[in-house]
Amino acid sequence: SMSNKEWNRKAFSGTELYNKTLAILGLGRIGTEVAKRAQAFGMHVLAFDPYLSPSRAKAIQVEIATLDAIYAKADFITVHMPMTDETRGMINENAFAKMKKGMRILNCARGGIVQEEDLVEAVKSGIVAGAAMDVYSKEPLDANHPFREITEIITTPHLGASTQEAQQNVGIEIGESISSYLLTGAIQNAVNMPSLDAKTYAKVKPYLTLGQKLGRLVSQLAPQQNDRLVITFGGKATEMPSDPIARFILTGFLASAGGEDVNQINAKAMAKSLGIVVELVKSNEETDFNEWLHVAAFKGEEKSSAGGTFFGAQMNPRIVRLDSQPVEIDPKGVLCLITNRDRPGIVGHLGGILAKHQINIANMSLHRDREGGHALTVLNLDSIPENTILDEIRRDEDISSIRIIKLS
Repeated sequence: SMSNKEWNRKAFSGTELYNKTLAILGLGRIGTEVAKRAQAFGMHVLAFDPYLSPSRAKAIQVEIATLDAIYAKADFITVHMPMTDETRGMINENAFAKMKKGMRILNCARGGIVQEEDLVEAVKSGIVAGAAMDVYSKEPLDANHPFREITEIITTPHLGASTQEAQQNVGIEIGESISSYLLTGAIQNAVNMPSLDAKTYAKVKPYLTLGQKLGRLVSQLAPQQNDRLVITFGGKATEMPSDPIARFILTGFLASAGGEDVNQINAKAMAKSLGIVVELVKSNEETDFNEWLHVAAFKGEEKSSAGGTFFGAQMNPRIVRLDSQPVEIDPKGVLCLITNRDRPGIVGHLGGILAKHQINIANMSLHRDREGGHALTVLNLDSIPENTILDEIRRDEDISSIRIIKLS
């Protein structure tokens, strides 16, 4: 307005940050830095991150909250989560309906986490007083996109950390990493680390595959906000290089937390940022298997775990333990884990419902503690059943629980 020779003070009435509530969705490295800066302005910081441990939240002085609590309390919401199946379209019409009238939202993470058409309606209805968007579901942003016509929505062309200082710091960091390697041999931020020669890689490759599957499995079995991950090597596995195997386990375990952003290089740092202590153990315990890996995730005293080994000369991976239950599972694709009372007809009930909905069973394994007792049924499925199909299975009173696990 000043460029137009106007003096319109009323149009620029803002809102203070002091004593307001900021909710940060995703407390990784960037989310943590945002929290520090918000606290400096005297803001109360709420955090939603299923993978953030309570001890880590306490250390950075944020309050862990549910999404519903955040929607009800937050004056500002800023998104710093990766794009995953769980976060895609997470901020949608239903979420906006639960938010405080006049709140403000920012998304500088990944396009598509905030449903754009729902944001437009939330602004028009007055729920959202202002929004700042740096990322979009389709980039570049269409010339006729509604965001361009709404003054309450500030848009930037996916700038990220596009500052002069950031560009300079990248160059400095690269130079320091190379200098450190040449002077001390220390490897920092290498895209090809950990390095293995061809012979060692051939030997360790089956363990990398099994480890990543175990990590994915345990992350979906475990309670959220784990604070400890214990990786145990047994039998011949104790002779393998533990660091690369542990990194693959972590990439599997953190896949939901980090999405495409987690890899073998940053997995340990990401676990640390989430307050997860990683322990590596080499065991001399005698078991039925010559070589095995075991992964256990802890939240205080709560524990979820899985163990795996190899079958045959081709070193085919198998899951052989879920918590304390001996099993034999081919870790591929989609698993359906069902706990039920052991009685005739359960398998037929499951198969009939899945067949009716064109869901093919690729493999099945059955396990029970005793005749007529508790049983675990594990199905390898060719596709993911919809929730309505799972609800149909749950109607059987002898079905205790049903859970879908995605291993790829």
